[in-house]
Amino acid sequence: MKRIFVAATRQNDGKTMVSLGLFKAFQNHFHRVAYMKPVGQQYRVVNGEKIDKDAVLMAQTYNLSDPLQDMSPIAIPRGFTTNYIENPHRDELSSRVQKAFDNLAANNDFVLIEGTGHAGVGSVFDMSNADVSKQLEAKVVIVSQGGIGKPIDEILMNKALFDRQGVEVVGAIINKVDARKYDKVRDIAEQGLARHGLKVVGVIPLVHMLSKPSILEVAEDLDAEILTEDHSMLMKQVGKFIIGDQNPHNVLDVLNRNALLIVPGDRDGLITSALAGHLLEYQRDYSVAGMVFTMGIRPHKQIMELVDRSRVPALLVQEDAFSVATRINNSIFKMRAEETDKIRTTQELVDGYVDVERICKLI
Repeated sequence: MKRIFVAATRQNDGKTMVSLGLFKAFQNHFHRVAYMKPVGQQYRVVNGEKIDKDAVLMAQTYNLSDPLQDMSPIAIPRGFTTNYIENPHRDELSSRVQKAFDNLAANNDFVLIEGTGHAGVGSVFDMSNADVSKQLEAKVVIVSQGGIGKPIDEILMNKALFDRQGVEVVGAIINKVDARKYDKVRDIAEQGLARHGLKVVGVIPLVHMLSKPSILEVAEDLDAEILTEDHSMLMKQVGKFIIGDQNPHNVLDVLNRNALLIVPGDRDGLITSALAGHLLEYQRDYSVAGMVFTMGIRPHKQIMELVDRSRVPALLVQEDAFSVATRINNSIFKMRAEETDKIRTTQELVDGYVDVERICKLI
């Protein structure tokens, strides 16, 4: 039974994006394809079970029938690491992963296994990506971000951890490559990695819309109350974040490129000014993706009616504006199944820029 382990050099390299596209591509080569995230760090509670967000995304996107518990056997809650260090139980974790994989393997022809972060993530509880790929006897593809020297360094550093476990790394995918440097990055990466016996099986150009979160992603990350009744508006993408600490007339000059306005709900003048600019199309590039009302303050009823009429999605949080902006800035947003444009773009990128035929031969 064929399998592949998709690893990354660090967070935010686009490993899940690549996995999402690879899954569809592998469906063209194998009759039944399964997905597995052995160890997950960000999870949702589904029917009382902690399930990694990426496993939920895959299950919803591809309408998978495999049990979610097999797709995501271990999800790491707060305090897990401390508890493990004080009371190690590697055999139990390893057994859980193996049982889940065996269940998937029994009902499918191919399993795409997605790792968590870089090769060493999970070492603290004896379940690093290198450990897990060895246990599941899976060959590895490493995903890294575009650049000249840095991705080569990071790929080789991660490869060394897999090598130490006797796991074969069959190729590398360079992701998020600036279109202006695409040919140069591809050629240098191929030459540089070939010197170390590693093949480049894909070079994917940067598409900015894939890195822009939707209002729905922001809402989930902030655990915000959604004030907008029409949830279709939550698919709007956010280009930048603006804290509403200006005079009302000054905010008109900074709300562009799908800005998300973070503002206390009692700043009536600033909110109405922003909405007026939106309704009157103040400037050609003027655009408000949405509003986050802070401090737990809901705008006046009449202001909310204007927000709804303007079709600007609105969220409510308890924190102050600075705390909200800091959280957003530090967040790594997860794609959701509802973001069909992003998913379609991801599938097209992998189809056009990754040599899936070659990967199938290498594994």
